[in-house]
Amino acid sequence: MTTEELIAHSDQYIMGTYSRFPIVLVKGSGAKVWDSDGKEYLDFISGIAVCSLGHSHPRVAEAIKKQAGILTHVSNLYHIEPQIILARLLAENSFADKVFFCNSGAEANEAAFKLARKYACDYMPGDRYDLIAMKDSFHGRTLATVAATGQSKFHAGFAPLPEGFRHVPFNDLSALKAAITEKTCGIIVEPIQGEGGVKIPDDDYLRGVRRICDDNGLLFILDEIQTGMGRTGTLFAYQDCGIEPDIMTLAKALGNGFPVGAMLATDKIASAFVPGSHASTFGGNPLAMVAGLAVMETLLNDGVLENCRRMGAYLLERLSKLKKRHPVVREVRGKGLMIGMELVEEGSDIVRKCMNKGVLINCTCGNILRFLPPLTIGEEEIDRVVSVLDEAMEDQ
Repeated sequence: MTTEELIAHSDQYIMGTYSRFPIVLVKGSGAKVWDSDGKEYLDFISGIAVCSLGHSHPRVAEAIKKQAGILTHVSNLYHIEPQIILARLLAENSFADKVFFCNSGAEANEAAFKLARKYACDYMPGDRYDLIAMKDSFHGRTLATVAATGQSKFHAGFAPLPEGFRHVPFNDLSALKAAITEKTCGIIVEPIQGEGGVKIPDDDYLRGVRRICDDNGLLFILDEIQTGMGRTGTLFAYQDCGIEPDIMTLAKALGNGFPVGAMLATDKIASAFVPGSHASTFGGNPLAMVAGLAVMETLLNDGVLENCRRMGAYLLERLSKLKKRHPVVREVRGKGLMIGMELVEEGSDIVRKCMNKGVLINCTCGNILRFLPPLTIGEEEIDRVVSVLDEAMEDQ
């Protein structure tokens, strides 16, 4: 079919839950993707922080291909070898002792909510079930994760949302303290708000949240679905803050494009889950696990984290120079290769102009350009993207 026919069939047969650009992407390699007309693009959004090792990474592709010929799925009624190995690898390289595998970030957060409430029910005094989340946060699209998300636009049309979630301003420890009640069992926070505009808190914010949780006997949940797996320059963002959470959620880059999520916890907290407390049919399936293993091995052994830190600093520097040239840019901020460029006006035109010039970037919150390239990106590719962005802003 032609591109026009494919898009027409998409409009006819697929629910209209996305506002899609008029291209059909059919192939990828590293930081490049190609559409159905053969046009090449530099992908600086990576499936929204998913393909952090680049598209069709050889180690990940080979692992999935090999496993598909051995065993694709068995029930969690039985032990699964690659699941055991990946759980051990995640635990050995984080604060956690135990891992629960699922299929997505929303499912990982759902699991975290259930574990927090189950732990509170079993071990905390009184009737404690409330979770405090942040305004402008994003935690998923299920009813519970939408309720936890601190953006009203995601709530519209879905009332009544599940109870038990309250919201306070991000990066405001005083407001957080004031929101705690006798019903509060935990606090969930993103180390950096991604969908909320690449908002980076003060250096002592996460340490402050940890202290508040300790002082009040609350569980500290970190949503590292976007920041985790190397995006900010360390394997997990919390590792650069001198604190540890009680529960952490992962997804996105964990499978480099293969759907997989995980909820990690300490032994103490994980003990609240017993057989029957929670489950997932596909969670931890052999295909997903070998993809996750290939990702972890690459991140730990191939210099990817160092490259992320180095290239993140380089991209931030190049974008900051653009700010001096273009009054449309209000601020550039980021950490590692999670960078936002806040504009004084709506950003969709710039995104479209960049796409037409062969560069894929994203706009969130209406006016914040978001850059989430593969962690394997190089200077030459960054230079090209900055040059295209410069041209797009000249046209404004």
